[in-house]
Amino acid sequence: MPLTFLALIIIGTVLLLLPFARSGEGSAGFMPAFFTSASAVTVTGLATVDTGTYWSPAGQGIMLALVEIGGLGIIALATVLGLFIGGRLGLRTRLVAQADMHVVSLGEVRPLFRRVAVTMVFFQSVTALVLTIRYRAHYFDDLPTALWHGVFDSVMAFNNAGFSLNRDSLTGYAGDGLIIIPICVAVFVGAIGFPVLAELFQEWRTPDRWTIHTRLTVWGSIGLLLVGAIAFLALEWNNADTLGGLSFGHKIVSGIEGGIMPRSGGLNSFDWGSVRPETLNIGVVMMFIGGGSASTAGGIKITTFLLLAYVILAELRGDPDVTIGNRSIGSVVIRSAITIALLAVMLVSATTLLVMLMTDVSFDAALFECTSAFATVGLSTGITPDLPADAQVVLIGLMFLGRVGTITAASAFVLRRRVPRYHLPEEQPIIG
Repeated sequence: MPLTFLALIIIGTVLLLLPFARSGEGSAGFMPAFFTSASAVTVTGLATVDTGTYWSPAGQGIMLALVEIGGLGIIALATVLGLFIGGRLGLRTRLVAQADMHVVSLGEVRPLFRRVAVTMVFFQSVTALVLTIRYRAHYFDDLPTALWHGVFDSVMAFNNAGFSLNRDSLTGYAGDGLIIIPICVAVFVGAIGFPVLAELFQEWRTPDRWTIHTRLTVWGSIGLLLVGAIAFLALEWNNADTLGGLSFGHKIVSGIEGGIMPRSGGLNSFDWGSVRPETLNIGVVMMFIGGGSASTAGGIKITTFLLLAYVILAELRGDPDVTIGNRSIGSVVIRSAITIALLAVMLVSATTLLVMLMTDVSFDAALFECTSAFATVGLSTGITPDLPADAQVVLIGLMFLGRVGTITAASAFVLRRRVPRYHLPEEQPIIG
């Protein structure tokens, strides 16, 4: 998978370097094309140039295609196409798809991918229709422009990519619930994860029959939304640079956005460079946690975060096993969660230090930018375009690892289990 994503980034870079992809005369520079391609394939949304003016409609179309392919995943896309074209899946393909999409049994692969395709088309189409109507009625004079903005924003929202055709993202629509809320819904659904959506499609009326994974993802996502929105509103309510000048209703809409977008959406109707330091810190935490497994979201994933919380709770209680509901969690899963979380902490910490050494940006700004890149969020305090080329390469590496690294690591942990033939004598080092 990493090589496939890398190949797609290279192909996207080459396409964006062609003269027709650049708005105006001449072709794009290598770094803008390379950075944009990597950000699109990894469905991040960080940008070093203005998407609406630097790239031509053809270039924007290339970006949109890269985001669609990257969001669904190379293996998932190939499997879905194979389903509709050939109608059959080979055993090897199903095994690979099972590892990539975190499906429990082989029998779930075929119906899962059908629902993936249908769900993706449905939510993007509905979101695009709602946005196009609103854009045409209040923001654009002609239907083609409104339609292109509606389609572009719906694709970016569902795939949790932060690209926008506007220089200031969604700032021009701040507080407009008929635009912000549909985009937030698309981001939330895209970040839930395809296996969860597939289960909800069948069992949405019976939550007591949901799997542990679905329960953790759904209730955890709703909980983080509420906590994030309340914290954002409390901290930014009187901030003149963000929510201070908005009406009550517009503040509530922006608060909902503030609880959803840091999880992985990346689109914003206010300047994250102007928020309070406390809000910036909460944003870093939300980005690091991310969305659901096998989704378009990044981060360590909500299930990993909540599982570690249950591990801590079991340790504090002195329980020998980690239990969630009426199920116990195996040691292999726990070790995988701990490994992914610690690797993510080390990676973000190291790259934050590296960016600070390469530039003169503050710790808060560097941490926010690196976390956004690793978690494939796309939010920025505005420093990305001004970073030197070497620091931008660091962010490209983070986006790549954030998109394919955790999936590859998780799959490797699951597929490479070894049953030892013997056990060494135990010893207990002093902890704490």
